Amino acid sequence: MKPLKPGENPNRPPHEPLIHSRHNPRFREVRALIERRREREEKGAFVAEGIRLCEEVLKAGWRPQYVLYHGLLGERGQQLVEQFRTLGVPIHMVTQELIETLAGTETPQGILCVLPMHHLPFPEQWDFLLVLDGIKDPGNAGTLLRTAWAAGVHAVITTPGTTDLFAPKVVRAAMGAHFHLPIHKFNWEEITTLARQRVPEPARIFLAEAQGGTPYWQCNLRQPLLLVVGSEAEGPSPEAQRYADEWITIPMPGESESLNAAIAAAILLFEVVRQRQTL
Repeated sequence: MKPLKPGENPNRPPHEPLIHSRHNPRFREVRALIERRREREEKGAFVAEGIRLCEEVLKAGWRPQYVLYHGLLGERGQQLVEQFRTLGVPIHMVTQELIETLAGTETPQGILCVLPMHHLPFPEQWDFLLVLDGIKDPGNAGTLLRTAWAAGVHAVITTPGTTDLFAPKVVRAAMGAHFHLPIHKFNWEEITTLARQRVPEPARIFLAEAQGGTPYWQCNLRQPLLLVVGSEAEGPSPEAQRYADEWITIPMPGESESLNAAIAAAILLFEVVRQRQTL
């Protein structure tokens, strides 16, 4: 009997490739997609790592280009592999050592999907959008996506200068939001046109600002709107300040100058939810 490679599963189908070299083209491609934004944009693909995210891929009906896993997966992970295999997705077993070099977590779960970077279509009917204006921190960006999904935002827009929303850290922090939320890149002229030309009535652009705006509970958030959240470090861009219809503020009686961008957005997004559920 041929000896098994480290981490190899003896139940692996004989036709299924085993990757055990760092020079393997698939391995090198995945590493490049994880490490480089340009590679993701040129290939039109990104990586989702871990059991929870791969389960969300299946729930949302997304089809991976291929799946990598190692043979020491537990039962939950093996069931995922079988589901992908049944769907005809190309499956590649990877030695544990190699897949751990790809992992972005301290305790890698041993499975990842390479997914096409197709964007869900922008909704024809909408009244609740989130605009990420120059958000730089990947963890914040991912948390913003996850919160937007939870709050029922119809789509997320990113402006030039925002971090890559398909980077691994963003994807992990978003916890599956990528597979359910339309995410689109617009410049500010496109954003204002979108707001002004909305039918049957225009949408109002609210800009989150640490100071000087209207307290959020005094704003009418039942109307169609775009909520703009700027960089925590740099604040809203000059374009956001120029095109906003109204500045909205979270009053802070303490001495802190500002809130974390994701936390501030969560407060404002769920104020929209509260107002719209209180008629």
